[in-house]
Amino acid sequence: MTTDNRAETKLAATDKVSNPKVTKAVIKAHGLVLKKSLGQNFLTDQNILHHIVSAAELDASKGALEIGPGIGALTQHLAEAAGAVVAVEIDQRLIPILSDTMAPYPNANVVHGDVLKTNLRDLWDRYFTECSAVSVVANLPYYVTTPIIMKLLEEKLPLENIVVMIQREVAERMSAKPGTKAYGSLSIAVQYYCVPEIVKIVPPTVFVPPPNVESAVIRLRLRDKPPVETDDEGYLFEVIQACFVQRRKTISNNLLAFCGKDRRTGVEAALAAAGIDPSRRGETLSLEEFARLSRALAEANRSS
Repeated sequence: MTTDNRAETKLAATDKVSNPKVTKAVIKAHGLVLKKSLGQNFLTDQNILHHIVSAAELDASKGALEIGPGIGALTQHLAEAAGAVVAVEIDQRLIPILSDTMAPYPNANVVHGDVLKTNLRDLWDRYFTECSAVSVVANLPYYVTTPIIMKLLEEKLPLENIVVMIQREVAERMSAKPGTKAYGSLSIAVQYYCVPEIVKIVPPTVFVPPPNVESAVIRLRLRDKPPVETDDEGYLFEVIQACFVQRRKTISNNLLAFCGKDRRTGVEAALAAAGIDPSRRGETLSLEEFARLSRALAEANRSS
């Protein structure tokens, strides 16, 4: 904040934004109106912030990429734990506030931009070249959680962990096992790249303003390599998506809609070759079974 605002609200440079009183004072001092459209719910619980930072396994040799820093509550904690911090914020109104709240932390850099349109590898080249490892650590805007996570994974960035606060329902989907209600294409995509672990369930009361849903901190530990082999990663995910288009339909019917009803013989042959009962539903198949199925379908396509 400006010097005048500091005097008016009696905030010291050492005050932590995660203190609810400080959060409210900063918001009031800047006349900030929070935007629901940007998912702006600021975390004000230091215990939970410690859980998030601890789960990221940071130290002075590592870097942290934060998405949606808000007014800097988590950013301050990251700057105290990591050697280098980059915070990408989409809301131009928050940039001067972050410049103020992060002023005591020379190892933190604030970048104005939409992370979905940002060249993330450029951030690595600019800020993380000296880091032994980098993790994404963030309280993600809930309305764009899945696109952000998939961008991070599909771009195959050199990440150690992704530790994020997200909607509890989405965290449970990411970590779900085959045969459960929450299991779906998102579960499989995340588990192809990562080992997920829900670290903590978080109530709405620790946010300003409180969201309408429960939240969860989830750690996605990046795998060195996928747990299954595939000749065509893109086709594997096309098959997985096809098998969840209509969850209540059998895998055979979903695949016929995907491949074409004139390919019934090929679909039946592929299911047999993969050792999968055509009457099963997609939600019962493991990642390994999907990998076998996609290879068998690709072979059937080549043979036709």
